[in-house]
Amino acid sequence: MTGTSAGPKRVLVMGGTQFNGLALVHELARQGHDVTIVNRGQTEAPLPDGINRLYADRTDHDQMRQILSSESLGGREFDAVLDMSAYHPDDVNLMMEIFEGRTGQYVFASSTVVYAAADLLPIAEDHPVQRDAPQIEYGGNKLLCEDALMAAHAERGFPVTIVYFSMVYGPRNIIPDREQRMYARLEAGRPVMIPGDGTTVSQVGHVDDQARALEAVIGSPATIGRRYNLTGKGFHTDLGYVATTAAHLGVEPDIRFIPAATMDALWDGEIEIVVDSAAKANIDIRTTDEARKRQQSVRHRFKFASVVPRLAPNIHRWNRNVVFGIDALRRDTGWEPRHDLASMVAQTHAWHVETGGRDYDWTYEDELLKLL
Repeated sequence: MTGTSAGPKRVLVMGGTQFNGLALVHELARQGHDVTIVNRGQTEAPLPDGINRLYADRTDHDQMRQILSSESLGGREFDAVLDMSAYHPDDVNLMMEIFEGRTGQYVFASSTVVYAAADLLPIAEDHPVQRDAPQIEYGGNKLLCEDALMAAHAERGFPVTIVYFSMVYGPRNIIPDREQRMYARLEAGRPVMIPGDGTTVSQVGHVDDQARALEAVIGSPATIGRRYNLTGKGFHTDLGYVATTAAHLGVEPDIRFIPAATMDALWDGEIEIVVDSAAKANIDIRTTDEARKRQQSVRHRFKFASVVPRLAPNIHRWNRNVVFGIDALRRDTGWEPRHDLASMVAQTHAWHVETGGRDYDWTYEDELLKLL
């Protein structure tokens, strides 16, 4: 097979039943593509009519080879393979083994967590990546996947495109501690804690916009061999994020600022909030053992991201502005995001209300409030 072209395509999606993958499958079906999905079959999802579903556990390589072999598929090839569920180099090495010469394009969903911290914004695709500490296993493995794929492209022309997803916003988000927790917090009239003075800038992209972008990628031969950031068209401060959400809900947020000195102490492990299995908590002031403090700070950074959403807090701390450029993707595909933050909130909160929301444990936040 020889690259991408206009018109309906035979497309294989790895995953396809949760959040990004599900939105992608619906967009591909809307655009008239012939869609096949592969997953373990453990997630019920409102899939569009007319798609083909195959069942395989991608960690079982023999099963994957059997299910996706040319013989099993009746000699079927795919114009594009969109891999939404590869997290380990073994995953992509197997996909290259199976689809070498059998697909016009392999799109690998990576993440902007691979980037090193930046003081010049927006972060573009040529920005340095973070391979060693403070990178975590997830980001490190995504980089190893990319290394294998780009080496295959350079050595033998394997038709890969790598797409860096950032924080994704929208209905069915599988990370409920982001926008959904903020809705529940505001609906319950709980205090909204904001670090520092609330002026830290961040960015989100809507799941449907990102599905449209991936559909555009497989229609553009120029994207093969390239890397692209994929996120929204705007950005916001922490205060703007809360204000936009509260305005849609029609509530006045009870904002509590966490002083910068307190945030630094939390981030650096000087203060640890411990929540045990009985959902009881205590605050511990640590002054010894540097290794223990580092472990505590890592735990806290990711826990705090449930209070105010933060991308890769292990790399960007609590107060670094993080914005990604999407000009390359726009230029090479003609794609444009349609949503801004206000429309993301309106659409996603409607889904939240329709589905009844969910219950949250507020113990951690209650203990944080005691610090103030």
